[in-house]
Amino acid sequence: MYTYITSKQDLLYRTMREGADAFHAALDRLPEDGPASEKIRLALRAHLRVVAEQLDVATVFVREWRYLEGARRDEIVAERRRYEERVRALFREGRDLGELRSDLDEATAALLALSAANWAYTWLVPGRDTDELADRFHALLLDGMRGYATPPQARAG
Repeated sequence: MYTYITSKQDLLYRTMREGADAFHAALDRLPEDGPASEKIRLALRAHLRVVAEQLDVATVFVREWRYLEGARRDEIVAERRRYEERVRALFREGRDLGELRSDLDEATAALLALSAANWAYTWLVPGRDTDELADRFHALLLDGMRGYATPPQARAG
């Protein structure tokens, strides 16, 4: 093994990099057009699919980043933050377009969604349809975020 990898830090970094790349690639495949709520549903599907298809990598990405050191840690923390910001932007878009409640805090909404989705590695049943699960997450999360949606033009007055 150490023929290809020089240290535990190197192995951890490569695994973290693979996880970051997989999660970002999943979001990259989302459509640019369409309702924000649909993009959120597809983002949840994409996230859970990465967890299911790369369970070991996803587990390391969620749990072990703290053990990286130096510039590699900084890089991975920045990638995690960039991913979280991309998810926050979806909720912000939904709020700003009037699809979600007008008082929605996109940071908290993203934190809630990602917290639920990130822990899937602990309870995900192999072979389970993650799209159906993501759709259920989406319904539970967004139904509570739609209740007081006010179209942007109504808020401006």
